[in-house]
Amino acid sequence: MNRSYYNNSIFDFITEDKNSILGKLSLNHSNRQLEDLQKNAWVKQIEILKDQLSGLEGKIYFEFAIPRMGKRVDNIVIIKDSIFVIEFKVGETDYKNYAQLQVLDYTLDLKNFHEGSHNARLVPILLATKGADNDCNIKNVLDHTEVVKSNKSNLAYSINKFTKNRTKIIDCVNWEMSLYKPTPTIVEAAQALYKGHNVEDISRSDAGAINLSKTANCLNRIIEDSKSKNKKTICFVTGVPGSGKTLAGLNITNERMNADEDEHAVFLSGNGPLVDVLREALARDIVFNSKLNGTPIKKENAKRKTNAFIQNIHHFRDEYLKNQFEALEKVVVFDEAQRAWNKKQVSSFMKRKRGEENFDMSEPEFLVDVMNRHKDWCTIVCLIGGGQEINIGEAGLEEWINSFQRNFTNWNIHYSNLIIESNNYIRTNEQRTWLLENAKSERELHLSVSLRSFRSEKLSAFVHELLELNIDKAKHLYSEIYNDFPILLTRDLSVAKSWIRNNAKGTERTGLIASSGARRLRPLGIDVKNEISAPNWFLNGKKDIRSSYFLEEVATEFDIQGLEIDWSCLAWGANFYLKDNTWEYQNFKGTKWMKINKEKSKEYLKNTYRVLLTRARQGMIIYIPNGSFKDHTRPSEFYDYTWQYFKNIGIKEI
Repeated sequence: MNRSYYNNSIFDFITEDKNSILGKLSLNHSNRQLEDLQKNAWVKQIEILKDQLSGLEGKIYFEFAIPRMGKRVDNIVIIKDSIFVIEFKVGETDYKNYAQLQVLDYTLDLKNFHEGSHNARLVPILLATKGADNDCNIKNVLDHTEVVKSNKSNLAYSINKFTKNRTKIIDCVNWEMSLYKPTPTIVEAAQALYKGHNVEDISRSDAGAINLSKTANCLNRIIEDSKSKNKKTICFVTGVPGSGKTLAGLNITNERMNADEDEHAVFLSGNGPLVDVLREALARDIVFNSKLNGTPIKKENAKRKTNAFIQNIHHFRDEYLKNQFEALEKVVVFDEAQRAWNKKQVSSFMKRKRGEENFDMSEPEFLVDVMNRHKDWCTIVCLIGGGQEINIGEAGLEEWINSFQRNFTNWNIHYSNLIIESNNYIRTNEQRTWLLENAKSERELHLSVSLRSFRSEKLSAFVHELLELNIDKAKHLYSEIYNDFPILLTRDLSVAKSWIRNNAKGTERTGLIASSGARRLRPLGIDVKNEISAPNWFLNGKKDIRSSYFLEEVATEFDIQGLEIDWSCLAWGANFYLKDNTWEYQNFKGTKWMKINKEKSKEYLKNTYRVLLTRARQGMIIYIPNGSFKDHTRPSEFYDYTWQYFKNIGIKEI
């Protein structure tokens, strides 16, 4: 696959006429409005590189694609065993911090997602053409904690520092042919899809994995069949934590929008923070790109566009409660459908907020009822997370199936095979039997590989064994994943914060997370009752005190479910602790802890920690406080046995 606008050997590049090079670059460049500005930048790059690379052997690439980020790096130069990632700032005198982060992010993207670059010497270079001479620490640059700062006259000197006395040579053909397997955050994925990238461009395609492309093809086939035969259909998509269920939902919504605007495909989620973050991220991206294209638009107008694409499921519900007309949407994707409310929760809400005394449907039943108003066809896609229910009133998959058993037997049901084969989704043999007799199993509707923790696909399995107290299995999995996905323990919060700050590189996002029920972390400066602005926490930069980077504001399971960060610090609360080889469950009310006795409530709390333990993409540190003999709400027994259990698993302490 040719990922660059232009590539050649360094020798042939130097001897080729610059107008010929410029013509090839222009032919591949799609943005005509910026063509003159871009051409001038390319002319300067060509002149400088011809001068500075003279006499060197290797290969050069212009505008090399970084699909996960939807961007291109100015140049990649391969000499001996070193890959130089070069970002030009033509006319600049300063090595601005944002530009250093930019080239560092490109470098980390290659290291993490491009197979040929995993173990290569990757050298990030920021070239400000009028910048001052700067020296660099070679070790820091190769560790990607520093970038080379070069100008138009000393690039050759900088390159020589890294290639001197090196004898190994990279096979450029193999490097070009190696797989690029990006795993974007859901924010990056939404932005890329909205800008027109295919899911194949931004997702992994490992041989043997049931990947997002297969799921998309299966869903499109079912939708087209429903459309051509006037059928009403529902699809249940499952997946391990971080496997891309939300990405699959955004992708099918985007594909159906592009296929036929009259389908009015919409992505719905009851996860308020996720909706807010994605809408804000898309709106910011639209505004930013509109400025680059010379056609700036206001953020309010950008938000109107994104709000039609992504909606809050409760707002959708309320709209069709007010109006009994036929739904506009033909294709509706429900994210985290297991979190839809049961009848009791909806009835309580309707009575408290609307004065409605006689509402007697669960949210799944009502949502299907809305789509059932169509006289011809429609398709519902439900994205289901097993073991993800974290709040009282969440109905789970069972209530969706109950709704079809009771009222909608004319619908066609397609379900992931894992719903029958696993105990994570439905618990009764009656429902399994009913599905086997009345619905169709589809293997392509299960996403089996975690994309979030791209360094270790075994993280979700490790978390499962840890929570189930299977110490031998947890110990084995921890030993397998540690080198790729470090997990550490500490009893010092300042040490935990320092560790994730020191490990994060470029713009890799760090964050402090905790259970919403961990109320007695407050004496330690962690107040889970303090509400955060999810868009600010997830999207704002390192200098914004409201952002996750500052490690001041804590995100709970409700803020972070469905989203992810690169490095997490999980503060463990006294609401879920180990005693006599059994998990203890409790809520803090007034001035004391109250034991939780209901099995369903216990399940919610365990799932809370399952969510928190699977939010990091690259590594995490678990902070377990020391108890306090002066505070009756924080005795040592609430922390020490849990600490010892993690130590017995082999989790390393710092």
